[in-house]
Amino acid sequence: MFAENYVTDKPEIVIPDAPVKDYDGCIRPDRDKAARALGDKCAEALKKGFIADFEKNEAYAAKHPGEHVDLMVHVSTFVIIRGFIYMTYYANTGTEAEDPAYQEARFAFCPENDTSDMTIIRVQKVGDTLDGRRIDRVYDTILMEKNEDELMLMWTASADGLYYRFYTTYRVSTGEMGEIRPNRFKVGGVTNDFSTTGIVSALSENGIGHKVMFSDIGIMQKITTREENGETWYYTGAYSGYWNAIIKSRDLVTWEYVSTPDFINLSLWENAVYVIGDKCWYFVRQEECMQGFLTCYDLVTGKWSAPTLIRDAQSRSDFFMWKDELYLVHAPLNRDGFGIIRINQENQADSKPVLVADMKESLFYPYTRIYGEYLYMSYTVARKHIRLARVKAEEFLG
Repeated sequence: MFAENYVTDKPEIVIPDAPVKDYDGCIRPDRDKAARALGDKCAEALKKGFIADFEKNEAYAAKHPGEHVDLMVHVSTFVIIRGFIYMTYYANTGTEAEDPAYQEARFAFCPENDTSDMTIIRVQKVGDTLDGRRIDRVYDTILMEKNEDELMLMWTASADGLYYRFYTTYRVSTGEMGEIRPNRFKVGGVTNDFSTTGIVSALSENGIGHKVMFSDIGIMQKITTREENGETWYYTGAYSGYWNAIIKSRDLVTWEYVSTPDFINLSLWENAVYVIGDKCWYFVRQEECMQGFLTCYDLVTGKWSAPTLIRDAQSRSDFFMWKDELYLVHAPLNRDGFGIIRINQENQADSKPVLVADMKESLFYPYTRIYGEYLYMSYTVARKHIRLARVKAEEFLG
């Protein structure tokens, strides 16, 4: 199940980092009065559009003897298929801390018209063993929709002290779960397990540098596709500490390195990625800095656009499409709301804020999907709730 890393004799190249200094514009959504006014309306609409919370709450525990109420939950991803909502996140039933040493990966689902009929499955928890190795940490848990009958559940976990990305499949038609296995990470001719050391080994063998990485690693949940030589490739982002990259896959199992921004920056953690044709849009926050940056990678020429700063951005932003327009969802540092920016795909520096929503309560790590006339959003509330709500897209996006 686990593979040995490729043994390279080439040196590890660590790239310096610093906040972006050379940029082509700076967008200040908080200064846009019209965006703030529309955001106030959107915040109220989102509260009224509440669908369900997906953690193990008191009502769930009462219906399922032996279950414990979740004390901490975080990082949501969802899809809706034939009237059923499928959601992933990670949870801690032992303490209120976000502490991977006590967490478990979760998968929940229910009918959209009866969310009280919810099933919650523990995918993997600390203390489990996998191929003889003890799982001692569990972290970011996501899902990807391969098709309407096959979901890929994916998460970060440490096995015997080394972080990996793991996956399993879920068959919608039968409810069957597949085996748990590690993802793979490929650079050039080197394919390793998708682990902290596997990433470094593969990059180093190919002479590719990276910024400082942490022990934890992750893959972003939003995937977009591009046809290349008659094959469909899925694109998303990968991250570990200050290292962020675009990756792609044909099967959602083995992920190939594509590129990382070629200008000095201080990006940290989750990088949102969205492919439209030959362009790969990219947004990420910077550490201890009010500005995240928006840029675009040309998949044909291999060139990056000059970055555009967007003020007040925390980790795990998102992109979505509506009426052939690209939108960026970002969230402020206080984690009490979100903003939406319409991306000008011809001149990114001329992108415009659409709304800035202050929820007057916790909202962070928003994840969005469009279904029919609605914009659905899942998000974390104070690390106590995994919430799903919706608003009519036309009312706020035009």
